[in-house]
Amino acid sequence: MFIPFIVSDKNSRSSKIKNAVLKKIKSHSLAKSNLIIVIGGDGFMLETLKKYNKFKKPFYGINSGNYGFLMNKFSEKINNKYFGKTRLVSISPLEMSVKTKSNSIKKSIAINEISVLRQSRQTASLSILNGKKQIIKHLISDGVLVSTPAGSTAYNLSVHGPILSLDSNQLSISPISAFRPRRWKGKIVSDKSKITIKNLNPIKRPISAVSDNIEVRNAKSIHIKTNKKIKFNLLFDKNRSLQKKIKIEQLRKDTK
Repeated sequence: MFIPFIVSDKNSRSSKIKNAVLKKIKSHSLAKSNLIIVIGGDGFMLETLKKYNKFKKPFYGINSGNYGFLMNKFSEKINNKYFGKTRLVSISPLEMSVKTKSNSIKKSIAINEISVLRQSRQTASLSILNGKKQIIKHLISDGVLVSTPAGSTAYNLSVHGPILSLDSNQLSISPISAFRPRRWKGKIVSDKSKITIKNLNPIKRPISAVSDNIEVRNAKSIHIKTNKKIKFNLLFDKNRSLQKKIKIEQLRKDTK
């Protein structure tokens, strides 16, 4: 039997869904619960996962945002037994370590993607390595994304990056508005990769590094790897599994 703790985003649509859920299910204290119900959009889910994952409980999202890729649709049939029919998906995040121009080190994790972005009117001047192997010697662009399979249908897809299956054990590296070389479309690498992105001109061409929604400005170098020790456990309705959503997006992209 699932004993839920319910958290909700602070907007009218989320509040309305929360009230409907509370008519079906009682919300317990975090200490007594064995499930965290999250009502909101993908952004709120990302914040909640990072805030509460230390309690080692699964998360079930109910969408009150737009697409809600990490979420489920609200169902009038919801009750305490309802969650026994869901499917569990475990996701490991990316870990980012940023060295700034003042030589301070900032660390954070990303469930969807890490984006490296130009910080001024000047394009970014970057080099990208996988371990000691060079991926690209000199990329001039608005930035670059490193995306997990779960995040490959988000910002990554918007910059024409590939959609990755959940079981692919891969990461996507995608340029943002590449200027030189114009034809570089990015690269798919193993999720065991240790990626380093260096700013080749930090004084004239400053960049920032963003892990989901946490920004570090004036980055000199960014080290990225998958942290397999961390697992985010999400529950999905059987007919709306995360893997199925990814496949739908793949087919949708292929038909355009």
